[in-house]
Amino acid sequence: MKLTVRDAASLLHVSERDVYRWIREGSIPVQKVHERYRFHRAELLEWATTRGIRVASKEFETPSANGAAMPHLADALKAGGVHRNVPGPDRPSVLRAVVERMPIEATDRDLVCDFLLAREALGSTGVGEGIAIPHVRNPIVLHVDRASVTLCFLEQPVDFDAIDGKPVDTVFSLVSPTIRGHLFLLSRIAAALHDEPFKQAILRRQPEEEILRQARRMEGSLPPPKGAAAE
Repeated sequence: MKLTVRDAASLLHVSERDVYRWIREGSIPVQKVHERYRFHRAELLEWATTRGIRVASKEFETPSANGAAMPHLADALKAGGVHRNVPGPDRPSVLRAVVERMPIEATDRDLVCDFLLAREALGSTGVGEGIAIPHVRNPIVLHVDRASVTLCFLEQPVDFDAIDGKPVDTVFSLVSPTIRGHLFLLSRIAAALHDEPFKQAILRRQPEEEILRQARRMEGSLPPPKGAAAE
């Protein structure tokens, strides 16, 4: 479903005036349909995430058509793992190394890497403060049993052409069995990076157990996703 200006303002927690200003500046992804502005939900979420804009994650909390519950960020991080000293002298090398550490079939790795490289060519996924969230504009849905978020701390900072100009040394990558789960996880990561204790755990490269603890605490402060299994 295409979103209206009012929908976009609600999703981004801003005024409609702000949305119109971004449209005039040409900085926000938008289409004009029958003289009315319309936004694609996935593109808008991606745009907001890469600019550090908090989104209303409730927009992605309804269960999928098959009734599957939305994934927990902490569970997805545990499935994807925390990886340290990930090598690579440049962005393409880093992305290949990140994909090698994702819990996906070996036969899917080249495809995922190609998609991520193509996405970066359209614009950086560096969100600032040395963090990047490489993902694709149209979410990749692979034949996986569960969603995962792979967190990689790089061996050396790499230029990602991030919005604040700082090199990237921390990368989140995500895979989900459903498109809605992908978008929901992306919105959860965006929310987590606005949570100071979680962000500090990432910036200080705390042990995996502490990062997972902060992820659970952060999610505990948010309304539970609709359809989520009880703990």
